[in-house]
Amino acid sequence: MAPQLTSGAIDRILQGEDVPNAVLQILGCKKIPGTGNDRYRLLISDGVIGCPFAMLGTQLNHMVTNKELEKFTVVRVDKCVCNQVQPDRKVIILLNLTVLCPSHEVNEKIGNPVNATAANAAQPAPSTGAAATNGSAKPSYAKEPQHNVSETSMVNGTAVHPISSLTPYQNKWTIKVRVTNKTPLRTYSNARGEGKLFSMNLLDESGEIKATAFNDAAGKYYDLIEVGKVYYLSKAQLKTADKRYSSLKNEYELTFNNDTTVMPCEESTSIPSLRFDFVPIAEIEQVEKDTNIDVIGVCKSCTDATTLISKQGKELVKREVKLVDRSNKEVSLTLWGSDAEKFDGTSNPVIAVKGARVSEFNGRTLSVSMSSSMQINPDIKEAHILKGWFEREGANMEVQSISGKGPSGSMGGDWKTFAQTASEQLGMGDKPDYYINKATIVMLRKENCLYMACPSQECNKKVVDMNNGVYRCEKCNREYSEFQWRLLLSLSVADFTENTWVTCFQESAEAILGVSAQELGSFKENDEEKFNEVLTEANFKSYVFKLRTKMETFNEESRLKTTVVTVSPIDPVSYTRKILSDIKKLEQEI
Repeated sequence: MAPQLTSGAIDRILQGEDVPNAVLQILGCKKIPGTGNDRYRLLISDGVIGCPFAMLGTQLNHMVTNKELEKFTVVRVDKCVCNQVQPDRKVIILLNLTVLCPSHEVNEKIGNPVNATAANAAQPAPSTGAAATNGSAKPSYAKEPQHNVSETSMVNGTAVHPISSLTPYQNKWTIKVRVTNKTPLRTYSNARGEGKLFSMNLLDESGEIKATAFNDAAGKYYDLIEVGKVYYLSKAQLKTADKRYSSLKNEYELTFNNDTTVMPCEESTSIPSLRFDFVPIAEIEQVEKDTNIDVIGVCKSCTDATTLISKQGKELVKREVKLVDRSNKEVSLTLWGSDAEKFDGTSNPVIAVKGARVSEFNGRTLSVSMSSSMQINPDIKEAHILKGWFEREGANMEVQSISGKGPSGSMGGDWKTFAQTASEQLGMGDKPDYYINKATIVMLRKENCLYMACPSQECNKKVVDMNNGVYRCEKCNREYSEFQWRLLLSLSVADFTENTWVTCFQESAEAILGVSAQELGSFKENDEEKFNEVLTEANFKSYVFKLRTKMETFNEESRLKTTVVTVSPIDPVSYTRKILSDIKKLEQEI
């Protein structure tokens, strides 16, 4: 039996009254055309009045796509706002709904509601009796509500608009928003000259939007605007969003101009501090590259902060963080700049990122950009659940990484002994196989472990010594006055089952030897004893290797080639947890 509707609720809401837990029925749902992002208009009924002037908050769009709001569905309105549409019309924006009775269980219209018209939507509704006998009122979707929807609150006599209502066709509007992210103030240079800019993410109950301030406006407002604070903002230019630089789900973005005004809001507000739409780590593999997503996970491990030089010659600081969640999947998250420098992963914090960028490089990885927002141990339900899971069981479970994995491979979380790789014939298919192994270096070939490479950052191919102080790169078709040393180690590694030969390139080889390729090259030329010592000391040390294996053919001869993708020292705590997990699995099998 369908729940009883809250008779008269729509009339009370239209008059500005807060009606807690109003029970209404959905009598129609229609996508609003020409808005870019999906927005839906609903016909709702309380059994007495039907209101065709209702809009669904964009954060609830999934309820339409999931077919939760089909015709005749009964819902409880947990939160809504009534916004004025010009002098003679109001619109109800539904911000939070709970389905009480799905469509198929009701399958009919409850009561005999009469639709509110454009005129009476802003006037007191007729009594129940009048509504029941007024047969002249005709339900209609004929007239779309205007999108200059405004909240009932006023600022200096000006109505406040929700973000979701902004369109380029409006000139006069004011929004009340919370700043959820602000980039550093930076300089730029182009054909028109030099300048400065910063951008920020703005949030209200209806949605989010990016805003950018340039030059004078950037200097004027950068110190005034603080992350987490609420402001009234008006007279900024609205334009189509450049999705290359925005992680927000809005087809528009704002640009400050000379007329833009920003005024702090001192009154209390219900605008949330941040809104997330988390994608589970297991589903990131299906997300297209260069997409921005929200993600939450526990920091299982992290690297030290490292410094590198960009192609533009800038010094950058980065740190890699391994995130896990309850799907037993792991993804690599790259932090940059101050985020990388300040991050402390020793206590396995929960990390929530809004607008993490998805990359496809040897698998799926994430990065935090300037437009992203990151919170450590946020006080939200998802974070508390994750932390509890990790402390109870997650820390001891074996996970599978979706990072460091080729598009069709399976590298990242599958531990294999060398005997298993042989029996399972890994690497014998059309595509490479990937696996993890804890192994010990038992032999290292000193011959040809170094070669002289092209100094070009994007080449690294072997150069020819012309014996006249010049080194020629055939690939670049250039001659250089210098070269750089590159490492190419051939190692025999063994576990408790078998041993195998693997090839180890620059970064991994440097990690094993404990010296850079340039230092080893210098030893080779100037100190042969030190050169031999470095290579000898690498023997009989154990590491966790991530390996790639594939059958390759060269000069009509086929052989199985295994290369080191990454190498890392053995973390006693993590490895002990893995062993305990393996033992537990064996006990269950027995």
